[in-house]
Amino acid sequence: MRQQQMTRLIHSLPQLTHHQLQQLASSLQALLDHSQAIAVLEAHGDAPRACPHCSSSLLVKNGSANGLQRFKCRHCARTFNALTGTPLARLHLRDKWMGQAQALGEGLSLNQVAQRLGIAQSTAFRWRHRFLACPSHQQAHQLVGIAEADESYFLVSCKGQRGLLRRPRRRGGKALAGCKGSEYTPVLMARDRAGATVNLILQTNKAVSVQAALKPLLPPDTILCTDGSVTLASAARLLGVQHRAVNVSRGQRVKGPWHVQNVNAYVSRLRGWMQRFKGVATKYLDSYLGWFRMLDRSGPTGLQPALVLGAAMGNQSVTSIR
Repeated sequence: MRQQQMTRLIHSLPQLTHHQLQQLASSLQALLDHSQAIAVLEAHGDAPRACPHCSSSLLVKNGSANGLQRFKCRHCARTFNALTGTPLARLHLRDKWMGQAQALGEGLSLNQVAQRLGIAQSTAFRWRHRFLACPSHQQAHQLVGIAEADESYFLVSCKGQRGLLRRPRRRGGKALAGCKGSEYTPVLMARDRAGATVNLILQTNKAVSVQAALKPLLPPDTILCTDGSVTLASAARLLGVQHRAVNVSRGQRVKGPWHVQNVNAYVSRLRGWMQRFKGVATKYLDSYLGWFRMLDRSGPTGLQPALVLGAAMGNQSVTSIR
């Protein structure tokens, strides 16, 4: 648009009614959100890439579509863009993606997201798990120095499923067995003093499963602090790492530099945050664990929508990766 046309357009704005101004502001905000989302997606696509179809690096630019740069592979002759091969591929309404990213940063429920963005609840549900597909797998690869570990148990939930894999219980009721029974899912929580975090869903709460989960995380010079759990102590012995136990059940919280307050505080924040969802389906538990890792890593400044959208594309800058 030329400057004269722009000037005439600006001068005509006072002639609009209040309702028309609201419509214009809404349209402009949608365009700004769409433009910002495209900028984030293109920034992700600027990184050195290979063809998602054949992994060839012989690429050339091939025009654009829907605001995104397209590339063509000289090896397989197929085209792609920054979204190809990502969980966000083939999702529509890109002007609402920044709003979805902001809602994830605020930890809103599905009803709140659907109402704010003007989308169906089923769409909000689908978007949530598409956006969390990458963060659910992004966590620390190694814990260094002093690491703290504890086991946490989440009630098995068949929420959203037609059939139950367990005996039915009253709404809000507790499992029939103890916290280590088959109606609970064991999750290994581990953190080092630098804040790198790992949440691993275990098949069983036996020492063999814990050892297999901890083995790639703990270098030989790591010191593992636990709350006196026999399972974790056995796993540490099998791995050959130095182990320090603090008997929390007897009121011992700190033993010199050894304690598990870091990981316990993290678990407390996680459980407090998850209460808003009124129960999480077990098959989506890893997504919610990854979601909270993102939020917890962001600190008091909060999680910016651009970072959430980048994480949904596979950018690991907002997660506790080492």
